[in-house]
Amino acid sequence: MRREYAPIAAMAAILVGSQILAIALSPLFFAGGFQAFSNPADVTNTAVYIVMILAFTAVILGLVRYRRQNLAKYVIMASIFVTLAFILLLPLYFGLYYASGGAIDGDLLVNVSTLISFVLAGLIVYVLVKFPEWYVVDAVGIMTAAGVTAILGISFGIVPAILLLFALAVYDAWAVYRTKHMITLADELTSQRLPILLVIPKKAGYSFREQKSLKEQVASGEEREAMFIGLGDLIIPGILSVSAFTFLSPSGGDFIGIASNVWISIATVVGSLLGFLFLMRFVLRGKPQAGLPLLNGGAVLGFLIANVLAYGYLNLG
Repeated sequence: MRREYAPIAAMAAILVGSQILAIALSPLFFAGGFQAFSNPADVTNTAVYIVMILAFTAVILGLVRYRRQNLAKYVIMASIFVTLAFILLLPLYFGLYYASGGAIDGDLLVNVSTLISFVLAGLIVYVLVKFPEWYVVDAVGIMTAAGVTAILGISFGIVPAILLLFALAVYDAWAVYRTKHMITLADELTSQRLPILLVIPKKAGYSFREQKSLKEQVASGEEREAMFIGLGDLIIPGILSVSAFTFLSPSGGDFIGIASNVWISIATVVGSLLGFLFLMRFVLRGKPQAGLPLLNGGAVLGFLIANVLAYGYLNLG
C-alpha cells in the first residue's frame, strides 16, 4: 500500500498544477479571442460539445473495432498537433513581443509566432511518436491539458460549465461501468503509446514502451507497475475553475484579501482534489474507476460552497 502513496501524491499535484496553470493562462486566451463559442452563456454550447465528444469517440472506437488502429493513431496525433500549435501560439506571440520590445511589426509577429508554434508542435509530436516514454507522454499531456482547460473554461459560462460537468460525469460512469467501452478505448490507445492517459510509475526503471495490456492486467489481477489518470480527468473539472475565474465578479466577500472570483476558483480546484482523494480509495482496489463523477462532484461542491460564502447568495455569473 505504501508504494501507492508517491504516485497518488504525484497525480494530485498534476491535477492541481494543471488547473492552476490553466487559470493563469486563461486571461491570455480570453484576450486573444480563443473562445470556442461566441456566447459562453448559451446552454446549448454544452449539448454541442457533448455531441462532438460522442462523435469523436464513436469514430475512434469504430476504427479500433475494424482494426484500423493505425488510422486511429494518426487521427489522434493530428488532433494533438493542431491543439498544441494553438496552445503555443499566444504565449509565443507575447513572448516575442516583449522580447523585441514591441519593435516587430504586428502582422510579421503573428506570422512568425504561427510558424514557430506549428514547427514546435510538429517537433513535439515527432518526439512523442519516436520516443513515447512515460515522461514524454506526461509532459505533452500536462501541456495539452492546461491549454485545453483554459480554452474550454473561457468558452463555457458558469451554468453551461456546471451542466457539462454533470453530463460528462454521467457519461463517464456509463462508459466505464455499463458499456465498458472507455476501458477498451483506453487499453487500445495506451498500447499505441498515445498521451490520452498520464502515466505515474510506481517504481524506478518502469518503461511505458513495455507496458502490457491494461485489460489483461485487470482481468488477471496482476499488479500494475504504474498508475494512470485520463486527460479528461484533468481537463473537465478544471473547466469550472477557469469559468469561475473568468466570469464571476471579483467583488463580493473577499477572503483574506483575495478577490471573490479568485478564491472561488481555488475552492473549485480544492473540491476536485478532495474528489480525487475519494476516488483513489476505490482505485487502490485494483479496478478501473470512472473518475469524473467524484472529480466533477467535488469541483461543483467546492464552487457552490465558496460562491455562497463570497456573495451571500448563489452567483452564477
